[in-house]
Amino acid sequence: MSVNLTRQFLNFEQPIKELYEHIEENKKLASKNSSSEYDSIIAKLEESVLQKRKEITQHLTPWQKVQLSRHPDRPYTLEYILKVFTNFIELHGDRNVKDDKAMIGGFAQLDGETIMVIGQQKGTNTKMRQMRNFGMANPEGYRKALRLMKLAEKFNKPVITLIDTPGAYPGLEAEERGQGEAIARNIYEMLRLSVPVICVIIGEGASGGALGIGVGDKVLMMENTWYSVISPESCSSILWHNWDKKEVAAEQLKLTSDDMLKFGLVDGIISEPVGGAHWNYDEAAANLKSFIKPVLEDLKKIEAGERIKQRIEKFRKMGFWDEE
Repeated sequence: MSVNLTRQFLNFEQPIKELYEHIEENKKLASKNSSSEYDSIIAKLEESVLQKRKEITQHLTPWQKVQLSRHPDRPYTLEYILKVFTNFIELHGDRNVKDDKAMIGGFAQLDGETIMVIGQQKGTNTKMRQMRNFGMANPEGYRKALRLMKLAEKFNKPVITLIDTPGAYPGLEAEERGQGEAIARNIYEMLRLSVPVICVIIGEGASGGALGIGVGDKVLMMENTWYSVISPESCSSILWHNWDKKEVAAEQLKLTSDDMLKFGLVDGIISEPVGGAHWNYDEAAANLKSFIKPVLEDLKKIEAGERIKQRIEKFRKMGFWDEE
C-alpha cells in the first residue's frame, strides 16, 4: 500500500493521511536498510489505515457525508460507466441548441444486455470542471437526456441514470432557454416511460437538477451520498443569512441515504468500500453492478402498463399530509 501523492484528504480524514505518511517514511528507511523489522511495522500501519477508515465511516455526521459525496477523488459517472458497462457509445446533442457536456449518455451493455445509461458528469481537473460546468446541466442537457430516454423506449431498452449534481445550472441564460420547463417535462415523461427505469444517486442529489433524471421504478443511493431539495449551504444562507450553520442545516434536512430510505423516498442503499467510494473505484463499481442487476431483472418481469402504474403511484404517495 503506497500513498497517492495527488490524493486529497478531508479534514476528518487527516488521521489516515498521517498513517500513510508513516508508511512512506518506513518504506524509505526499509530501502536503505536490509533489516526486516520495517516490513512488520509497515504491515501494522497498513492494518491501522483500514481500521481508521472503518472507524471514520461508522461515525459520520450528515455534513461529513455531504463532504464525502463531493470528495474530489470520488468516482464520477464516466468512471462507473467504464467499470460497470461495456461497449459504451456516447450520443450527443439535444437536436435543438447544443451538446451539454454536463450531461452524458448513450447505449452500453450490462453483461451483454443493451441499456441506455445517462448521468451528470463533473470534471476531474480545473479545465474539465469548466467544460462540464461542474456537473450543472443547462436545459439542453435535460432535453438531451429526454431524447435518449425516448430513443431507449423506441428500441425497448432499459434506462439507468446516474445522478451527481449540485443542481441544475441557475444562470440567466438557462432560465431564458426554459430550465424549469425542461426539468418539468423530464419528470412528466419519465413517469410514463414504458421501459424499466433505475435511478442511482452516486454523489450529490440536489434539487430539480437531480429530479430531472431522477424519476424511476427504483431510486437507489450510494451509501455516502445525499438527496435534498436544497444544499446545506443554501439552506443556511436562507435561514441564518450565512453559511456558518451548514452543519446544522445538514442535520435538520435529513438528507442522508439512511434518512431517505426511512422516509420511503428511495428504495435501497448501495454499500461503498470502507471509508468511501474514493478509496476503491473497482469495489464501488462492483457493488453498484451487483445491486442493480437483480433489480433490473425483477422490473423486466412486470408488464409495461403495470410498471407505469406502480411508478406513478410510488411518487404520488411521497410526503406527509393531513386531510380535513
